[in-house]
Amino acid sequence: MSVRTHHEWPRRRLRFLTRRGLTEEQRRLLATASKVTFLTMEMIGEQGELDITDIRDIDEVRTGYTQFFDGDVIVAKITPCFENGKGALIRGMIQGVGFGTTELHVLTPSAELDGRYLYYITTSRPFRSLGEAGMTGAAGQKRVPEDFVRDYNVPVLPIAQQRAIADYLDRETARLDALVAAKERVLLLLAEKRRALVTQAVTRGLDPRIPLRDSGILWLGEIPAHWEIKRLKHVGQAILGLTFDPADSVTEGRGVLVLRASNVRNQQIVLDDNLFVLMDIPEALRTRVGDILICSRSGSRALIGKNALIDQASSGLTFGAFMTVFRSLHNDYLFYIFNSSLFDYQAGAFSTSTINQLTVETLNGMEVPLPPPPEQKTIVAHLRDKTSQLDRLVEATEKTIELLKERRAALITKAITGQTDFGRVG
Repeated sequence: MSVRTHHEWPRRRLRFLTRRGLTEEQRRLLATASKVTFLTMEMIGEQGELDITDIRDIDEVRTGYTQFFDGDVIVAKITPCFENGKGALIRGMIQGVGFGTTELHVLTPSAELDGRYLYYITTSRPFRSLGEAGMTGAAGQKRVPEDFVRDYNVPVLPIAQQRAIADYLDRETARLDALVAAKERVLLLLAEKRRALVTQAVTRGLDPRIPLRDSGILWLGEIPAHWEIKRLKHVGQAILGLTFDPADSVTEGRGVLVLRASNVRNQQIVLDDNLFVLMDIPEALRTRVGDILICSRSGSRALIGKNALIDQASSGLTFGAFMTVFRSLHNDYLFYIFNSSLFDYQAGAFSTSTINQLTVETLNGMEVPLPPPPEQKTIVAHLRDKTSQLDRLVEATEKTIELLKERRAALITKAITGQTDFGRVG
């Protein structure tokens, strides 16, 4: 029996293939549920993953949040979450009911539409690229309009054919996701190896035969006998970043570029996602080559302490109030201390239940082991060589992950648009 292709089936807008309003079953679930699953945007993955561990009383979230049920498809509406592919087929909600961030479109498939097939439609390249082009709103707060989602045209395939496509994509994407997960484990191992390499060098030096002495610091233990222990305030200066009125900021290339946490990636300064201020900048708040730029305040504990060395391209700029610069003659060496377990251990002093902040006082009070300047240079040269080798492995692994994800996206798009022949049923 011949099977019609996607192009031969009639096309309909999603508003006619999805339901609005609650079904009797959904009303019953809402009436009987006492606990529900709650989803923040961070708990929604870019490959359909969901973290469903946050359980809340329904009365806490009944108003002011987005409501969904098992079987619904959610799509992030705000940039950059939409472009990054955040969305999922809702499954595993406690008592079948969930609430979450208001930055979601919720689609409830009708009997004519398989939920898994609908999810794959919303992750396909045509859906994402057209949605991105149709975003409205101010920069940084652009959203995909509901009308775009509801009016998106899809071929109305027989439900059995939809399920066959979804089965195929479930199987093939799971295989690719497993490969990505394996590569991501490699990245974690490389990061651990890098940190261990750096920590060993800045606490024990490079010569395993050198005499050691007790540092007098319980968590540090022994250090080379000729090294000193110094507080950072005695070797340099910590400078808190610029406070400015948001009215003085622009996103175009006028004024002075303000370095923020988003400009620090993988221990390097990246000059994109830029913000500029139209004001006079004190010389002390302009970056210099060799400064260490540190994220000192953030809503995320993981970002605190993230740092990078200022290079020629990023000198002469300024830095925001949530950033701190450390300036000294030892910065090439201290950069590695700031990216070692020594810094991690002392960083716990600034983590509180209400705010994540590395104050100037805390930074100045940190104790570090310092070898003589000539030995510092030898250690820095050694670490630059060894870490650059690891960084090349990281770069190659990240490129492989990117290619696997591109292959996954292409696989979905081809199947959804009828370019894949895998034994269709009809």
